[in-house]
Amino acid sequence: MLSKTMQNAFNEQIKHEIDSAYLYLGMAMYVEATKLPGFGSWFRVQWQEELGHAMKLIGIVEDRGGRVVLEGIEKPQTDYKSPLAVFQQVLAHEQEVTALIHRLYETSVKENDYASQVEIQWFVGEQVEEEKTAAQIIDQLSMAGESGTSLLIMDRQLAMRSQGK
Repeated sequence: MLSKTMQNAFNEQIKHEIDSAYLYLGMAMYVEATKLPGFGSWFRVQWQEELGHAMKLIGIVEDRGGRVVLEGIEKPQTDYKSPLAVFQQVLAHEQEVTALIHRLYETSVKENDYASQVEIQWFVGEQVEEEKTAAQIIDQLSMAGESGTSLLIMDRQLAMRSQGK
């Protein structure tokens, strides 16, 4: 059985995952409007991935006899200075999510909830991957510049994510 404290903590994280999805959808709208459909495709995959994270958390709460209560989310930012600025925001956001996941894990430790600790461990590993990917794209964008052939090549590379490559 899931404690009330853990149920509330999971519900809070579900909200953050859905908020992340909405943020990435807003980023997709920005880059697509700037004629970078490959970047948009990457963000749409990220949007779906974040919704998958929320659904995974929902499953954890339901499997443990808890109740999911959905909270409201904010309107996402949809204007940015450049693709580089977007990915700098991605990295900052993922670092915030990492802190939230760590807080969720800490709560499970305080609650002596070993089953939750096992489930949350997956998210800890996922955040390492999320931050690494964002940092790599920032490095590449920094080298590619704000426009030109290198940016178009990156656009094509990022589009490949939606094709499972």
